[in-house]
Formats: sequence, C-alpha cells, structure tokens
Amino acid sequence: MSNIEELNVPFDPFADVEEENSPKTTNYLHLRIQQRNGRKTLTTLQGLPTDYDAKKILKVFKKEFACNGTVVDDEELGEILQLSGDQRLKIAEFLVKEGIAKKANIKVHGF
Repeated sequence: MSNIEELNVPFDPFADVEEENSPKTTNYLHLRIQQRNGRKTLTTLQGLPTDYDAKKILKVFKKEFACNGTVVDDEELGEILQLSGDQRLKIAEFLVKEGIAKKANIKVHGF
C-alpha cells in the first residue's frame, strides 16, 4: 500500500482498547455492594467463569451465609449473582477455599 492509500483507510484509535477492557476477556471476579433503602444492602458477584453453574453456587451461598439471592442475566456482563446483605468477604473467602478463584483474581469494591 502506498502512503496515499493508507490515508483513505479509516483509523479507529480505540479498536484495541475496547477488546482489552471487555468484561469477557478479563478473568477477575468483581464483588460489589449496593446501598438499597435505609440500612439494606445488596452484594453482587460478576465475572464467574462459565465452567461453573451459577445457580448451584448461589444455592450453596444462600445456605452457607443464611441470606437470599438470585441470578441476573445481563447481555454484556453475563450472569451476575445478587445476594442480600454485605457478603463480600464471605464470598471471597469461600471462592478461594473451594479453589474457584485465586485471591489475586478477586476484586472487592465498595465502601
């Protein structure tokens, strides 16, 4: 290609950035807390590998932590586990203990 032909090709400066920041390519598990009304909180777990059945893991979480929860399907982020209460540290310890994730691959967000 000559220099003039290269100028006619549209250049997208964010083409490689979008692929790097895509939630599908990262192997981090994100634990977040959301404030509901009053003192009520909601814990979300995002990025669980598709090798594991989210519904079975949720069932174990609910029994182990004595809380309620649900699985929410998101188009971009995949399956997200939602648990009532602040369960971030308990979930992180459980995932490391069971060998589902390494401690370095778990990111805990929130206040």
